[in-house]
Amino acid sequence: MNTIRQLRIVGIAEGISFIVLLFIAMPLKYAAGYPMAVTVAGSIHGFLFISYVIAMVRALAEHKWGGKKIFEVFISAVYPFGTFILDRKLRVEERELSVS
Repeated sequence: MNTIRQLRIVGIAEGISFIVLLFIAMPLKYAAGYPMAVTVAGSIHGFLFISYVIAMVRALAEHKWGGKKIFEVFISAVYPFGTFILDRKLRVEERELSVS
């Protein structure tokens, strides 16, 4: 499996965990008084975020991405739904690499 595919897979998982943390666990903590939801979802999200950064560094090393691309890939993990938007671009790039 190539590094862009790995980044895409980890990015989707990280994006889902971020959405769960923001839109399910946080409301459960503050509206329903269930703080364990944030503990569990936050831990999972933290692990996936670190995995995402590792996958990003591996793809950077293999594909020699420039500063703009690195910034785009990293910042997509900070915004909700960002990794889903980035996934479309990475899918095109992955397809182009498989053709060449």
